[in-house]
Amino acid sequence: MQRRTFIALLSGTAFARPRATHAQQATPPRRIGFLLVGESPDGKAAQQFRQGLRQAGYTEGRDVVIDWRYAQGDYGRVPEMTADLIRNRVDVIVQDSTIGTEVAKRATSTIPIVMALVLDPVGSGLVESLSHPGGNVTGLSMMTTLDLNSKRLQLLKEVNPQLTRVAVMWNPDHPLHGKAVEDLKTRAPVLYIDLSFVAVQRPDQLDQAFSDMSRAGAQGLYIIGDPIFFAHWASLHTLISTAGLPTMYDLRRWPEAGGLMSYGPDIYDLFRRSAIYVDKILRGAKPADLPVEQPIKIELVVNLKTAKALGLTIPQSMLQRADEVIE
Repeated sequence: MQRRTFIALLSGTAFARPRATHAQQATPPRRIGFLLVGESPDGKAAQQFRQGLRQAGYTEGRDVVIDWRYAQGDYGRVPEMTADLIRNRVDVIVQDSTIGTEVAKRATSTIPIVMALVLDPVGSGLVESLSHPGGNVTGLSMMTTLDLNSKRLQLLKEVNPQLTRVAVMWNPDHPLHGKAVEDLKTRAPVLYIDLSFVAVQRPDQLDQAFSDMSRAGAQGLYIIGDPIFFAHWASLHTLISTAGLPTMYDLRRWPEAGGLMSYGPDIYDLFRRSAIYVDKILRGAKPADLPVEQPIKIELVVNLKTAKALGLTIPQSMLQRADEVIE
């Protein structure tokens, strides 16, 4: 009896192990809510986020599920999309815009929020400091110690040394565009450039904006980056091409889509690194304890095909400095 009892117990243990393993494998995947305002879930930036997750050891569908929301450049849709992610009980929310992050922070103080593409998280009040974020928000900042506004204007003038009048497109609804406008006003006189400012809050204002640029005699265009502008790139690109304006952008996604040139942080690196924050949070780290990181690389990207279409000759010295030249 004792021997039979021992064998039965041993057999029971052997059968119990596969059941325990099966239960462990059946653990539901963690849910990541990613709200995009300007980028598409099918775009290169989103793919870089996915790559970052894979590098961290996650398999989509097995370990994590990404709940994508795409506002298509409409900030008005962001509150409801954020509320929908919260209702779906996501474990972490990732945002690609300052306004989107602000909305998420107001909507929840418990779900961790990761910034993938926010200009100035301290200045906008999203975090207490870069080293000690506090609260439930952390991630990546696009802020850098470099004077990007001056450099971008300088590069625009380098393309056309006769440039004296530049139009600046901005969005008054963006919490940080006003600061950028004031900064540009102080930088432009050093380069002997007169600025005119055109405010665009909705895509139906683009036609009027270009009419205003024409009346102002603009010889070039400086676009202060905003997801709503990129979401309506097709319309914007047509107007820029018709006006024949050399245009400076902030991120490489613009010249990759057909714009002339950009100078700014590596957007794909930021999206990829945001996945590292998600990984740390899913493993138990608190956002308040994860320092906000800044850009590692500032890159110059030039679209040579667009330059030729505009009748511009890009200086060889600029091509040699460019991180990428799109033929």
